[in-house]
Amino acid sequence: MLVDRRRFLLTTAALAAGSGLSAASASTPGGRTGGALGAGARADFPVADSMTYLNSAGQHPLGLPMLRAMERHLHSVTYGQGEGRAYFSRQDQRALKEVFGELIHAAPDEVAFVQSTSDGENIVVAGLDLPRRGGNVVVDDLHFTTSLYMYKTLEARGLELRVVKHRDGRIPLEAMERAIDGDTRLVSMALVSNINGYMHDVPAISALAHQRGAYLYADFIQAVGALPVDVEAMGIDFAAASTYKWLMAERGFGLFYVRRDLQGDVLPTTRWGHRQVTGFDRNKLTWEQIPGAARYETGNISEPLAAAALAGIRYIAKLGVENIVSHAQHLVGRLQDELPRLGYGSLTPSNTGTPIVAFHTGDPEDTRRRLHENNIRVTVVAPEQRMRVSVSVFNTDEDVDRLVAALS
Repeated sequence: MLVDRRRFLLTTAALAAGSGLSAASASTPGGRTGGALGAGARADFPVADSMTYLNSAGQHPLGLPMLRAMERHLHSVTYGQGEGRAYFSRQDQRALKEVFGELIHAAPDEVAFVQSTSDGENIVVAGLDLPRRGGNVVVDDLHFTTSLYMYKTLEARGLELRVVKHRDGRIPLEAMERAIDGDTRLVSMALVSNINGYMHDVPAISALAHQRGAYLYADFIQAVGALPVDVEAMGIDFAAASTYKWLMAERGFGLFYVRRDLQGDVLPTTRWGHRQVTGFDRNKLTWEQIPGAARYETGNISEPLAAAALAGIRYIAKLGVENIVSHAQHLVGRLQDELPRLGYGSLTPSNTGTPIVAFHTGDPEDTRRRLHENNIRVTVVAPEQRMRVSVSVFNTDEDVDRLVAALS
């Protein structure tokens, strides 16, 4: 069953209305709604006490539950196991794949550990052997820098690349339909753009790609943990996400999804490591292949970072993605309403439904000065005259008030 964009937005609205928040937690002083999750979660993110942090799309602050998970492992390595100290075990690794699978509606054997989002996409590109096998790849100009750089580099080696341009901050479906044809091998997209928070009509684009014999890769680092993601319903074949954004963990570790029926033949292993095998017989030089997406893992993983990721996903599950969406949409709605009145025109289509919103700033240096003087953290990209604001579970109406006051 495919979930189209309109249905996604309607579902988000319904979740916001029926999120299960109590009357006390659903309002803030002055009658404003949606700040309660921030008030409840704020104590878990100490950075919120030292600054107005509205930059989780850049790097999500590390919360105390995630820090403690890392400390339990590091203290066990330092002092040995004991009370409050425990290694991040193989059982914990299995649990991490299970909870991530639950979050994206995938089986644990469809999940592999990688170093980063870009690492996952590189596995896809190498496995599909795109430059040598011919055909074309379709991307759009709201994709992430690494992806655009990679495919442009491969274009110089013979790959046919088609880049769909955005229109008013969104990627027109009809433009994607024109670009994807019977020679398309791969459609690669950021499920949610880091540029302006735009979310693709993923099911519709996936249907186009599959009808014409192509596969769909989704960089979903700006979506998973912040929005409902169902890789099967959305028709995603491959996806990857680092854990330092909406999964609330740290840099240097990521999770990679490969649809089960594509593992091996369609996407072969192009690099090798001991994590892919078991029962290695050194005398006979024989082994057993570990089934599932583990075939794409190579060397050791960073266990402290994996521990933080497991704690982060469990924290998200405890809050509930539906509550996270409801909370973010209240705050983003205020930003979309109030900042354009101050001359900061929105670069994000209305009703996008993500926790990221971007604005045009005519004087980036003045904007930076105002933000710095008021100890507010957002992303300002001066050459593009773009300011990106992103809200998370610890943000409140008061954070928005401070941003509005600083820019007034």
